[in-house]
Amino acid sequence: MKRVLAAIILLLALFSPAVAQTSKIEQQKRVIANLERSIAREEKRLAQLKKDKASAEKQVRVLTKQIEKRNALIRETTRQIKQLSAEVAASERRIKLLGGQLSELEDNAREIIRVAYRNFRYQSHLTYLFSAKSFTDMARRVAMLRVATEYRIQQIKEVSAVRSDVQEERNTLAKRREELNATKRRLDSQRKKLRSDMAAAKSSISKMSSKQQSLLRSKMEHEEKLNSAIIQLRKLIKGNKAGASFSSKTTALNLPVVGGKVKRYKGNMAEIVGKEGAAVTTIYEGKVVDIKRNKVNNKYDVYIAHGEYITSYANLSAVSVTKGAIVKRGQRIGTIGSAVNISTMEMEYKIVFGIYAPSPDVKLSAANCFKK
Repeated sequence: MKRVLAAIILLLALFSPAVAQTSKIEQQKRVIANLERSIAREEKRLAQLKKDKASAEKQVRVLTKQIEKRNALIRETTRQIKQLSAEVAASERRIKLLGGQLSELEDNAREIIRVAYRNFRYQSHLTYLFSAKSFTDMARRVAMLRVATEYRIQQIKEVSAVRSDVQEERNTLAKRREELNATKRRLDSQRKKLRSDMAAAKSSISKMSSKQQSLLRSKMEHEEKLNSAIIQLRKLIKGNKAGASFSSKTTALNLPVVGGKVKRYKGNMAEIVGKEGAAVTTIYEGKVVDIKRNKVNNKYDVYIAHGEYITSYANLSAVSVTKGAIVKRGQRIGTIGSAVNISTMEMEYKIVFGIYAPSPDVKLSAANCFKK
């Protein structure tokens, strides 16, 4: 019995991490599913761009995002494979331990049945009882027979329960192995698609001039730095009170470039063109939480917090506010900067405006902010 008890304790120790591992696998599945949906949207968008014969720049941008997301998907899928492999190995160990426990219980049960049968053949229960020397001795023998019977029943139940556990664990192992193999196949498929995306991106880039390629790289690097800055700023502006009345429902605001026009909307971003020397103003009251200088084009990026919302004003040639300043709606914060139009290679004056919610999961549209 002590050995059986020790085996049960060891089983509990093995099963507890298994529950946590299963939870991690389910969580990993959700991460992968979200990435797959996002990639599917990018693939659909890219297919539409190709159908409409969009510019090489647009195709490169979409392909770049798709490559980044596919790389992320490959990383997460590889992580899931490691988790599933660990679960398969743990399941195999549990089956081995359960098999040993089952074998021991079956041996004990067989031995008990053999002893009971041998005793019954050579000395029946009645003979055993009536050979008692006293009523007290007879009562003791009755109690012993009951204990022996209950013990045999308990042993049979334990054997049945462990057999059931072994079968259940084998079913789980088969399911995990099947899931592991399917995940490996998906990983191989994603790697093939990644190679295809990279080849398509190289093809699109080859259609651009070297100057266009250089400008596009610089532009995309700048946008990446903007997003990285927003991630850091979200952590710093928790509880900010300046401009706290701003919300995702705040609309019909003036453009941040005096006399400017929107050239293009792209999600939470907007390219706004204007005249040389045009003033760049805040769309709402708030606090200047950061000012960064782009070392590539020597322009400025200004970040303003409106409560826990953030607006960014990139490509300013000059800045007229300081970090930490409280600003009013419509207050001048700088001057519009120059930039080369990648399509025409001509000079223009513009800023890139961005709007961000407190949570990265909430997507805002720059097109909904301004007066139509």
